[in-house]
Amino acid sequence: MPNALEIRAMNKAFASNRVLRGIDMDLPAGAITVLMGANGAGKSTLVKIMCGVQPADGGTMQLAGRPYAPETPRAALEAGVVTVHQSINDGVVVDLDVASNLMLDRISTGGQLFLRRRKLHAQAREIAKAVGLVVPMGLPVAQLSLADRQLVAIARALSHNPKVLILDEPTSSLSDAEARRLFALIEKLKAQGVAILYISHRMSDIRRLADRILCMRDGVISGQFEEQPLDYAGAVRAMLGHEMTDVDITLATPGAPVFEASGLKLRATTKPFDMMLRANEVVVVVGLVGSGKAQLASALFGVAPPVAGEMRLDGRAYAPRNPAQAIAQGVFMAARDRRSNAVVPDFDIRRNFTLPFARRHSKAAHMISRRSEMHTARRMIDEMGVKCQSPGDPILSLSGGNQQKVMVGRWMAEEARLLILDEPFQGVDIQARRDIGTRIRAQAEGRATLVLVTELDEALEVADRIVVICEGTLVSDRPNRDIDVAAIMAEVADTPAQPEGQVA
Repeated sequence: MPNALEIRAMNKAFASNRVLRGIDMDLPAGAITVLMGANGAGKSTLVKIMCGVQPADGGTMQLAGRPYAPETPRAALEAGVVTVHQSINDGVVVDLDVASNLMLDRISTGGQLFLRRRKLHAQAREIAKAVGLVVPMGLPVAQLSLADRQLVAIARALSHNPKVLILDEPTSSLSDAEARRLFALIEKLKAQGVAILYISHRMSDIRRLADRILCMRDGVISGQFEEQPLDYAGAVRAMLGHEMTDVDITLATPGAPVFEASGLKLRATTKPFDMMLRANEVVVVVGLVGSGKAQLASALFGVAPPVAGEMRLDGRAYAPRNPAQAIAQGVFMAARDRRSNAVVPDFDIRRNFTLPFARRHSKAAHMISRRSEMHTARRMIDEMGVKCQSPGDPILSLSGGNQQKVMVGRWMAEEARLLILDEPFQGVDIQARRDIGTRIRAQAEGRATLVLVTELDEALEVADRIVVICEGTLVSDRPNRDIDVAAIMAEVADTPAQPEGQVA
């Protein structure tokens, strides 16, 4: 098939920082090209140029054999280059309902400004049907789950009949069933001749979809893999510049119980379970989207109480009515989806690190001590390995992986009794994942640590114990040694028959 998009000698710099250095890239029509790259490699900048958000400093693009240089996202969209960004809220307007989001591009051009609501909903339902999205068209997007918001963004993008479709970590918030529907749709678009650029670090996605793999490192294409079978290990080497070694976990010696739960029910219809988290241990809960991980985190952090059961923290009754009460008792949580739940775009790196504990950096008359904040920010930048010029840099100047290090690090900057990390590796590359995991384990002594993930690979790299959650209950608990991966995956996908959830 001919190339749908050709990029030659693409350059881009921000001040003295050369982000793209002579990028050459072809995207063949009717093929799925996977783009892998460490955070900071230049992927985001490349995509922004392709979809008209930023101009290039040099180089050329050709779309279907014609010069292509979009000055705005609208121009890219009209040319047939459609992007679904990694940050879910970049693809939806949360204050509008589902139908308005799905039809927004048509409404905004003025062509259907006065469309009757009934007709609007009917056309929106047709768009939603393409990705298997079944929600009320009049429901505000703000009330949707992250997975459904992602599907709204994807459905809206696909309604444009793209020539080139760019998908940036599209399965990060999708359940297994939703991801399978998306994969089937991608394969259908491929068969129709659409060129697909799929940006991901999930090896399961890459093995499932990739026709070819491009790797970026330090602003250049560092590897290109097209010969079947694809060399996945070689792609990882090209992305990182070195071999990826296995993580060697030395299991921690468990300390005294920090958190205990008995008869805990997350939903009215689920089985109760018991749970114990001990000092020094990193316990990882693995489950699919919708398995109950979010409800478990909400119960422990005071966002929403459990339906039934008792919780104890350091032997005392624990029933926080809100996150402030949880924090006051030493229970901290780094939320998933950094862009909507964690990052404060108007704050610099320093303030993003210290925001939850501003009072601890206050002097008399509640004045914030900038010196105290800078001390903490510099310490955490060093400990978390954040790549930046200074603590005063804007948080959005950082790559996604470095933003994630700040969001996780802010809750590790102060001593906690229980640290909850909800999808701390979401949307970061393999090396950043290893960096974050190393810091989680290095600082685990003296506290209980609970990590919630969807990917088993992530659990194996950081856990002392691996717990499986399915259908709102805990179904197994095992130390992270001699792991039977097939058994865990069976439990993740389908709750084993058992009289009652029991994990201790």
